[in-house]
Amino acid sequence: MLGIITGLTAEAAIAAKLGVPVRAGGGTPWGAEQAAEALVAQGATALLSFGLAGGLNPEFKAGDIIVPMAVVEAGRIRPTNAALSVKIGGWFGGMLYAGDEIAVSAADKHALGHATLCSAIDLESGAVARVAERHNLPFAVLRAICDPAWRDLPPAALAALNAKGAIAASRIALSILANPLQIPALIALGRDAGRARQALIRRVFELNNLGGVL
Repeated sequence: MLGIITGLTAEAAIAAKLGVPVRAGGGTPWGAEQAAEALVAQGATALLSFGLAGGLNPEFKAGDIIVPMAVVEAGRIRPTNAALSVKIGGWFGGMLYAGDEIAVSAADKHALGHATLCSAIDLESGAVARVAERHNLPFAVLRAICDPAWRDLPPAALAALNAKGAIAASRIALSILANPLQIPALIALGRDAGRARQALIRRVFELNNLGGVL
């Protein structure tokens, strides 16, 4: 049985259409680790990290799907499972960096990409990889680029999530009131996030049309 770990509840709602157990970790590595362990306790025999990612390679645009060959965390490279990766679309996108925090600026992303040779970053996949290794289970990653490498994130984006991984509209509103000049950047990010979510929805639809390969 496949278990899927996401950061956001909105991502979990998309993944749930695959008809397998899904848990949202709240957008933190610790939460993702707890979610993955809960799925293993529930009987999961393989793990998938699913959702949005930040771009580190400027060749990737918003909405591009990546299925990385490996996850890099603290200098360690953990390869993803080839068979599971093929089932979700095949390896594409090089490696993914497991961050402890969001890469906020284009300069941050450029530096991380150069230092790690990774194409993208997220906060959950490293935890999923650790849990999979701990229990000797196959794991893979399916992510869509939300903010490309060249985009700076506005402050409201960093304040948007609550502890459960849901969007907190009140926090966004307060951030905008404090800094109205970020509104154009926030609108652009919302547009890119929409492209990424639609890409994930399309991939889930394609996988379901293959007859439930997962």
